[in-house]
Formats: sequence, structure tokens, C-alpha cells
Amino acid sequence: MAASLVFRRWCSTTVAETVVPSKGTRWQRFLKSRVGVWCSGAFNDYKEACREIVVGAWERPVKASVYLSLLGGVLASFYTNPSEDSFQADLMDMASQLGLLSPWTRNGVSDGHVQKLSKLHSEGCLRYVSLGVASLTYRADYDLESSLYEARCSALTVPLRELSERLLDVGFAGRWWVLDTKMKDYDVNDEEFRNLPPALLDTVVPSPQVTEQNEQLHKDSWKHVIVLEEDVEEGKRVAEQIEEDGQGGTQSDAVGQTQQQTQT
Repeated sequence: MAASLVFRRWCSTTVAETVVPSKGTRWQRFLKSRVGVWCSGAFNDYKEACREIVVGAWERPVKASVYLSLLGGVLASFYTNPSEDSFQADLMDMASQLGLLSPWTRNGVSDGHVQKLSKLHSEGCLRYVSLGVASLTYRADYDLESSLYEARCSALTVPLRELSERLLDVGFAGRWWVLDTKMKDYDVNDEEFRNLPPALLDTVVPSPQVTEQNEQLHKDSWKHVIVLEEDVEEGKRVAEQIEEDGQGGTQSDAVGQTQQQTQT
């Protein structure tokens, strides 16, 4: 009862005139109450703010475009922020790709980075933190479930100035940039080409277009040869021409021999 009485007195237009019934509909009485006046004022304030935003954007379109682009970029980064599960999935995928290769053909940088992350993950020392628009993974000294005093004491935590040294990867725009960079050319072992002579080291690597063209020519060489009727007729004509030229040559040789015999 007391709470309902306080609520009625608070929603009324005046505190003293609680006995006198107000005139008008229920909506009009609500608009004249304290809550209605407050809602009306807030609505007018927001309406004025929106009007000023529209007018300012119309007067300064370049500035408004920059602000909208920044706001859109922040929202896109927020929705595409990679999670901890995505990092673990990418790490397992990269480790599987390296496992399919021979140790002699793996890239040393890629293999070392993936092995380091896998070891930290198995030891429970791999940490993940989300910043809203980006994510970070860093190295910790102890597992979260460790009962050691050094791991539980808050006074022995890692200071923030050492975070840059412990940082392992940065997740932004739906990808982990350090892991993708380390895995570039993961199937090319640079150590194999270190002992090559300088003449071979200076050779120009063929472009992807030339490599693709050579592969296409190699595939075409395995196709069946299709002989058209025009080619068959052309071959017959060439054979007849060669045969005629051969007969003419034998007749001229015979005439020359007879002439030499008569002269002798």
C-alpha cells in the first residue's frame, strides 16, 4: 500500500492535489505527469540531437563520411574479431599441414613457430585476451590450474611492460596475422638452397604465369592427337609431290650417265 501510494503521488502532476480528479484522457494525464514530462523532454532532446547530426552531415559531407567510415570499421572489426577457438583451430590446421611434409622440405621458420605454439598450448601457458576490436595471444609462465605459490601470488604477476616481449600473435579482421605470416611458403626449405653455387642462386625464378603455361603445355602433350580429313589430304598431296620429285631425279641421273658413256 505504501509503495503504491508513493508511486501514485510521484506520477501525479502535483503532490497536493491528489484528491481532485484530473480531466482528460489517460494519455493526456500521462503526458501531464512527471514521467510524461521527463519522457517528452528526453524525446525532444534526442530529436534535436538527430536534427543537428543530419544538418551537420549535410553541411560537411567529407567529415561525416570519415566519421561513418570509422564507425563502420569499428563495427566490422568487432563482429570479425577472432576468438580463442579460431586460434586453436588455425594452429591445429597449420600443424597438420606441416605434418604432411617431409622434415627436409619444411620451412624452418614455420615449423619452429608452430612447434613453439603447440608446446605452450600443451603446457597450458598460452593465454588469450579480447580487446573488442582485436585479440591478443601471449605467453604465460604457469598454467592456470597450477598450485605453485609463484602462479597464485598476485604480487608476482607479469608487469604490463613485458607484454610486448610475451606477445605471440594479433587477431584482427578475422585472421591471425603473425601465424599467417610465419606460414607463408611453409613447404619451401631455404636451407636446401644455401649450398648452391652462386650461378644458380642468381637465376631468376619463373613467374607464376610462365609456370602455369608450362604445366598446361605438359598436360596438352598427354592428349590424343586428332587428325582431320584436311590434314590427311594434305599429307597425301605432299607424299605424291615427293614421289614425283624422286622419279624426276632418277630419270635425270640416268640421262647424265648415258651422256658420259657416249663421250668416252
